Amino acid sequence: MEHIFLEWLKEYGYIVLFGWSILEGELGLIMAGIMSHTGDMFLPIAIIVGALGGFIGDQIYFYVGRYNKRYIHSRLRSQRRKFALAHLLLKKYGWPIVFVQRYMYGMRTVIPMAIGVTQYSSRQFAIINFISALFWASLTIIPAYYYGEEILNILKWIKGHWYLAIPIILIVVNLIIISMNRLEKNLLEKRRERRPL
Repeated sequence: MEHIFLEWLKEYGYIVLFGWSILEGELGLIMAGIMSHTGDMFLPIAIIVGALGGFIGDQIYFYVGRYNKRYIHSRLRSQRRKFALAHLLLKKYGWPIVFVQRYMYGMRTVIPMAIGVTQYSSRQFAIINFISALFWASLTIIPAYYYGEEILNILKWIKGHWYLAIPIILIVVNLIIISMNRLEKNLLEKRRERRPL
């Protein structure tokens, strides 16, 4: 089964990378870096395909925010805190937040939608988004390409020691989630403190 999956991945790797980059990203980019290392992908094409997927994904989220404001306000009640944080970050840092949001856990889809809700220029967003997508793809794929052998060795260890790897991964993921939630809470509390009474 694993062999069939790997063959399928080698044959349709660029399509998988493109789709994965639209929806999520980093794991697909790391996979592309490893496959470029093993010679199953061509590094420059992998970077371009990953960047285009990331660019198109964020453009979709931006236009969801621009043309579906009622949907966002009514359907995404559970994400209102994240939307408030996204607006705060945009107001405080401006366009550089478009670069940083790709690496912010839980904010990848929220920030482009929150920017779309504002009067931010769609042309300016597209330009910054495209440049940031190229940086994002390059900064993720190239290290995975250069350290492909080491990553493959880690994956082999995980496969052989899954009973140790799963708890370690769960702990790391939970620590990231807790840290991001604390940061989010602190920023929103500072925003409330600055509001005039």
